Amino acid sequence: MASLPTSHVFVEEDQTYGCRATRLSLSNKPLCRLGANVLGIDPVADSIGTAQLHSSFDPDLHHVIRYKACTLEELLGEEGAEEAEEGDGKFDAIVASEVVEHLADLETFTFCCSNMLKPGGSLFITTINKTRLSYVLGIIVAEQLLRIVPSGTHDWDKFISPVALERLLESNSFSVQSIRGMLYNPLSGNWSWTNNTDINYALHALKVSEEPLPDLD
Repeated sequence: MASLPTSHVFVEEDQTYGCRATRLSLSNKPLCRLGANVLGIDPVADSIGTAQLHSSFDPDLHHVIRYKACTLEELLGEEGAEEAEEGDGKFDAIVASEVVEHLADLETFTFCCSNMLKPGGSLFITTINKTRLSYVLGIIVAEQLLRIVPSGTHDWDKFISPVALERLLESNSFSVQSIRGMLYNPLSGNWSWTNNTDINYALHALKVSEEPLPDLD
């Protein structure tokens, strides 16, 4: 198993399944076991408290995982104080899983991600494409018919296509490396990779290194 001797921030503001804290805790633990130091954030204090409780049952992760009740914007604002004490206040990777389709201001979110990452750092995003199929399956079927998620969880106007997301990221010092479709099986509860990005997809982008201008003298 590969090791990740780095610092990570895991961004989780998803309300899709009504179990935010459990998802936050379970998503961070695999990164910790790979050797990463993880900071999990959520704006809801109760979710953070429950996630901390989950982690307390695993003493091996106690010193490598932290939780903070805040948004990414608030964390960026504190970078010069608390986060700076841990080094240069930057992170090697950000994971935003099922987050961007709930945000009203993607431009600000992308700007914050860029400023929190070190040059060459990775941004991992999973979200929902803006297609007719995603509206039918993600809202009509999942919310209104099968009631897998609470009604009103998703707003189709906030969904974003891979092309639009890539354009937004590239305008904020990112270079998109890969985009892959994701398929959810409601019977098994498992996800699998697919070449089709019409519904869910995952994206990996790198923050472009800021290289100094050449000396012309």
